[in-house]
Amino acid sequence: MFYQKKAGKTRTGVHWKKNTTLFLTGQALSLFGTMVVQYAIMWHITLKTQSGAIMTIVTVAAFLPMFLISPIAGVWADRFNRKYIINISDGLVALFSLMAALFLMAGIDSVIILMVCTVIRSFGQGMQSPAVGAFIPDIVPPEQLMKINGLQSSIQSFINMAAPAAGGAMMTFAPLETLFFLDVATAAIGISILLFLVKTPEKAKPDPTAAGQKSVTWFHDLREGIKYIRKQGYILRIILISAIFLFFFAPASFLTPLQVTRNFGVEVWRLSAIEIVFSVGMMAGGILTGVWGGFKNRIYTMTLACALCGILTVALGLAPGFLPYLIIMALLGISPPLWNAPLMTLLQTTVDEAYMGRVMSVFTMVASTMMPLGMIVFGPVADIVPIDSILVATGIAVTLLSIPMPASKTLREAGRRHL
Repeated sequence: MFYQKKAGKTRTGVHWKKNTTLFLTGQALSLFGTMVVQYAIMWHITLKTQSGAIMTIVTVAAFLPMFLISPIAGVWADRFNRKYIINISDGLVALFSLMAALFLMAGIDSVIILMVCTVIRSFGQGMQSPAVGAFIPDIVPPEQLMKINGLQSSIQSFINMAAPAAGGAMMTFAPLETLFFLDVATAAIGISILLFLVKTPEKAKPDPTAAGQKSVTWFHDLREGIKYIRKQGYILRIILISAIFLFFFAPASFLTPLQVTRNFGVEVWRLSAIEIVFSVGMMAGGILTGVWGGFKNRIYTMTLACALCGILTVALGLAPGFLPYLIIMALLGISPPLWNAPLMTLLQTTVDEAYMGRVMSVFTMVASTMMPLGMIVFGPVADIVPIDSILVATGIAVTLLSIPMPASKTLREAGRRHL
């Protein structure tokens, strides 16, 4: 074990509700500022260049660094104080936001600078995600993790809905640098809350001689993490299923705006409507997950989410009109929280704490690569095959994916609540 718990100390300490509320509040504020600037950068580059090639580069810049840093970040999350890792990543992003704001104030409006900001943001997210996933069990009791993960999903969904509206309004009435200063301010608040107000159980420093280890190099730690994942058969199965799920879910996530313009009209309000109803559905799904808590076996909740997602994706390809399409889209939004919350809770309650960061980093890598990979495959196909047909085919694939999960004895045993 990298961390040894002090005698007499519980894993989460005493005031877990206060700690969790403060943590989620600080992270929500920081995420809001980050998302506002992320949309602003994308829109600004789009309007400035009107280049598909440049937007492709922006997309790569938003995902590739996250993928590259995740394995290293997973090791850091297991070896160092997770609170500090979260704050350092937030601070790094805020620092570059401040620098970009100063450049803009000086009249230097460079796409290259905004690209650098995008890369740094991706690195920051790749550093932060494993640490956050591993940090939550440090402050939340195991029996409350499902509710907190559901609540966190609802908060993120609300921010995903509010940030574009706020970013668009601010870009209409204020210069771009104002949005970067907003990011700096929200990051400063989030860092301060986590650093000074959120209390966590103290953990001993890593012991280089623990378990006979003679080396604590990064490569050694990464190799040990991979060995642990391979040894835990249920983790490998979940990684594989998650990768397939995200790959086939890509068309429903990225091609639906294009489908709407082709099938129902090019009005902007239609595109806004599908984003809003999907976000509302995700908020509802997060609340449902938090209140209900899912089935006693978390694999069954994930199976329900998978089947629901697949059936509704098929329905999107068969929708007879825009109103039914919006209703289906809202219902589809319920499924991601029903998948993500039990998945995270299962890992947070079954993975050895010493390997938690590295396991979380693998899921960060899967999330950052499989959906873009799906778009690389299905995006060009959408210019040849009707998107309706693509959604029907991928929806069937996702639905079929729900069969092997409950059929696997290994997954069923891992999914049982060990409380």
